[in-house]
Amino acid sequence: MDEAQVPDFSLVIPCYNEQDGIANTATRLASEFRLHQIDFELILVDNGSNDRTGAVIDHLTAEGWPIRKVVVAENQGYGHGVIAGLKASRGRWVGFSCADEQVEAQDVCKLYSLAAKSSTPKLFKVRRRFRLDGTFRRIVSSSYNLLTTLMFGNLGSMDLNANPKLMPREYVEAMNLVSRDWFLDAEIMIKARAMGLPVLELNVFSLMRAEGASNVKPTTCLEFLSNLWSHRFGARRRIFTGLRKPEPVEILRRPVAMTAPKVH
Repeated sequence: MDEAQVPDFSLVIPCYNEQDGIANTATRLASEFRLHQIDFELILVDNGSNDRTGAVIDHLTAEGWPIRKVVVAENQGYGHGVIAGLKASRGRWVGFSCADEQVEAQDVCKLYSLAAKSSTPKLFKVRRRFRLDGTFRRIVSSSYNLLTTLMFGNLGSMDLNANPKLMPREYVEAMNLVSRDWFLDAEIMIKARAMGLPVLELNVFSLMRAEGASNVKPTTCLEFLSNLWSHRFGARRRIFTGLRKPEPVEILRRPVAMTAPKVH
């Protein structure tokens, strides 16, 4: 690929039945990126939706928004949609986020600004310090984080599922991600520690979902428990062995038109 065609930042958003909210999420992100003169691409993954999500994405691209569409014919889980988008990404920094707009677009830009000012590779992510989720979501999240820490040790965060997450694309490629479901976030955190990739978190205010319905169901709890057991003690634990840092990469730092502390 021509170097001139490589954006600084690729952000992947998996969309499963998000017809009511994805236009608002995508346009706010794109507008904020443009405002701060970030060279970016926004990759929207129609993750096997059975509503008008795909048509909404098509409409956004027809209107001229800087969006690339990836289509997953049949939904195989949140993680599968993210991985499909990551494989299509071209940016020097690569990340992913959710379609629910619970993290404000301005905070996503702040996170990228931290990454762009960093002199060494890191996994950058948000931490939802102030949450407006319902009681069920908070209990599920707290329990999952505690269990994961007990089983895998300190992963550098007590909000493992918080997104966006972003890192140099060489690390994304070296991780060889395989989780098709909600365990993808934990897989990334565990592999980052195995590769010696430090974690830096930005505290954010987490909003309530404005449109659509959450895809986190009570059955998700059983899925979490099954995944934790299998990846810690079962056959899936092998995905964490033999991980190595990629070859040293030069972190390309470009000016970003917003104020953020320098990261060493």
